[in-house]
Amino acid sequence: MDFIFNTNVQFFIFAYLIGGIPFGLILAKKFAGVDIKASGSGSIGATNVLRVVKQSNPVLAKRLGAATLILDAMKGLTVLAFAYLSGLSEATLWGIAVLSVIGHCFSPYLNFEGGKGIATGMGVMLFMLPLETLIALVVWAIAAKVIKISSISSLIGVAALLTSSFYIHPEMSHAPVVLIVFILYYKHIPNIVRLFKGEEKQVV
Repeated sequence: MDFIFNTNVQFFIFAYLIGGIPFGLILAKKFAGVDIKASGSGSIGATNVLRVVKQSNPVLAKRLGAATLILDAMKGLTVLAFAYLSGLSEATLWGIAVLSVIGHCFSPYLNFEGGKGIATGMGVMLFMLPLETLIALVVWAIAAKVIKISSISSLIGVAALLTSSFYIHPEMSHAPVVLIVFILYYKHIPNIVRLFKGEEKQVV
C-alpha cells in the first residue's frame, strides 16, 4: 500500500481521474437537456456538442462547444502545472500527460468509453511541447478552413505536431508523444472509415 502514498503515483491517479471527467456530456445535459452520447457521433467532445446542440439552439451550441473545448484542454494541463510546481521529473510529467489523454479517451465514469482526445491532447502538449503545439494549431486551422472536416483537420494537426517534435527536439525520447498520437489516431478509426466511405460530415 505504500505506493499509494508515492507522489508520482498520486499524480498519475489524479491525471487519469480528472482526465476522465466528461465535461461535454455534463454541459450538454445540464444546459441543453440532450445526451450527446446518444446523438451525433456519440463522442463527448466539443465537435459533437456543437453538432448536436446546434440542431435546437445554435447560439448555445457555440458557447457549450467552446466551454467543452477549454475544459477538456485544461484537464491535463492543470494537473501538469501542479506536478511541475511540485518539482516532479520530466518523465513523471510525460506520464501524467499520457494518463490524462487515456482518462479522456477511456473514461472510468463512462464504462471506459470516452472522447477522441484532441482537446485534452492539445492541452498537455501545449504544456510539454508549446512550440510544436502552436505549429499544430496553425496547421489545423488551415486544414479546417480548407477541408471543413473536424476529425481529419485534427489528425493533420496531430501529425504536424509529431513531425515537428522530431525536428525541434531531436534529443528527447519521443515515446510518450508517439503513444499519445497513437491513441488519438486509434480513437479516430471510425472517422477514418467514414471518410473512405464518403460519410464523414463537414462542420458548417
